[in-house]
Amino acid sequence: MGLFSYTVAGGGFIMIGAWEAFASSKETLKVTPPPPSPLEQPQLADITTPKSTRISSSATFLAGSVLSFLFIVNSLISISDAISSEDDVGVVIQLEVISISLLFILYSVVGFFSRSKDSLQLPCQIPNLISLFAFGEEFLIFYIQRKDPSGVENRYYDLFLVPIAACAFCTILELKNPQRNYCRLGRGIGLVLQGMWILQMGFSFFSGLMAHGCALHERSRGNYTVKCKGQHEYHRGRAIATLQFNCHLVLLVTIVSVVFCIVCKKNGIRQESSKYRPIGAEVQQMEMGACSAFSLESDDDEGANHHNALGMPGVAANGFHAHQ
Repeated sequence: MGLFSYTVAGGGFIMIGAWEAFASSKETLKVTPPPPSPLEQPQLADITTPKSTRISSSATFLAGSVLSFLFIVNSLISISDAISSEDDVGVVIQLEVISISLLFILYSVVGFFSRSKDSLQLPCQIPNLISLFAFGEEFLIFYIQRKDPSGVENRYYDLFLVPIAACAFCTILELKNPQRNYCRLGRGIGLVLQGMWILQMGFSFFSGLMAHGCALHERSRGNYTVKCKGQHEYHRGRAIATLQFNCHLVLLVTIVSVVFCIVCKKNGIRQESSKYRPIGAEVQQMEMGACSAFSLESDDDEGANHHNALGMPGVAANGFHAHQ
């Protein structure tokens, strides 16, 4: 496929995931208005959740369809090259890529029309269900793809399953709770990690950043493997792939933390998220009530007042007996 194809694919995933995560974080961290007074009746618009918080934005659907179309064009070019090279495995691999791309195009089209007011209103679970099938097929393809069991690229494919599984898991959570923007946020971060790892695979396979002692062997444009000279180079190549993935993961966590802090500072946090109720609040209220009921009068004064109330003689303040 080449370094250029991997760069375009990785950059597209990063842009789509970043936009999805940023849009969902702004909706999640938006400051909510104070609760209405008991005399005010809540409006219907306050109860109904806007549709933009339940499914992705139109820009995400449009970008996803364009990126999927580019995947199909690249696969068709690879299929023609595999046919000329008499590589049947390369043809099958590209057909699998086309099937995944068609599912993502279907997801984008259905999601876009489900947001349109003039078209038939579809439940928000339908686009998410289609995307779940697409992520599942993508996971299955990279899980069983073993063109060469001794190829180092298999380690990259195994690590690529992590962000795919994260996207699928967030989609499942969104199917259960469509109004939770945290699911969209997690899926956006997973898409960003997919794009970063696609870029890393492109540089690792088609540039001079490949592990020492390993080389790329291409049978066709879409069918290749990375072979090493011996077991020592093979294990070192796998270890380098694991180290690269950990570095990408740390970089992503750092970027997300910084952006999250900036968005929180700019837009604020929901009031229900900032509420803090200390442990033992009821005990503290009881103690405060006991302190407010405390009196400086001693038990003797209370006894004297009790006797005076019953009509018994007591002692006045000057030491003499009080008379009736």
